[in-house]
Amino acid sequence: MRQVPRRGLPSWVSVPRPVWRWSLAAAALVVVLTAGWLLWPDDEPPPRQREYRAETACLLTGAQGVGSPEASPVWSGMQEASLATQVKVQFLEVDGPQTGAQAETFLAGLVQNRCDVIFAVGAAPVAGVSKIAARYPQARFVAFGATAPSRNVSVVETNDPEETRRQAHDLVVALTQTPS
Repeated sequence: MRQVPRRGLPSWVSVPRPVWRWSLAAAALVVVLTAGWLLWPDDEPPPRQREYRAETACLLTGAQGVGSPEASPVWSGMQEASLATQVKVQFLEVDGPQTGAQAETFLAGLVQNRCDVIFAVGAAPVAGVSKIAARYPQARFVAFGATAPSRNVSVVETNDPEETRRQAHDLVVALTQTPS
């Protein structure tokens, strides 16, 4: 390669022409890419954590979960109320044999998790409510089905899914109106 002295450089410095051009092109490319990266608009805002109130409403369902015909309107009402009030809602399915005795274990777990109100939907969860309610008198239960009401057990008996959804919604909203 032919060495050519460059203007502005001392005479003793000579840089081959191709190296000088490639260096300048690489530097310009780095500047352009950096400027593009810095100026590129953000597509979506950073995710934010949802702030919940201190109250929690819990739902215990049979093995089919919140997709079952009897649990779906209850869960829907709970979610709508949560969006409106910021009350935390969660659900749990009875795993294993679908009996009242099996459901008692899961109900006791929800009591231990400090749920402010526990909804029971389905044959097994509703069957387990009476015994657990007697063992934990400080806990509040709502049984969506046929069972005996007591001091800490409310019973909602309706076959209308819309009425069931409304009842669940109103019970969750009521958590925000009770003094802590």
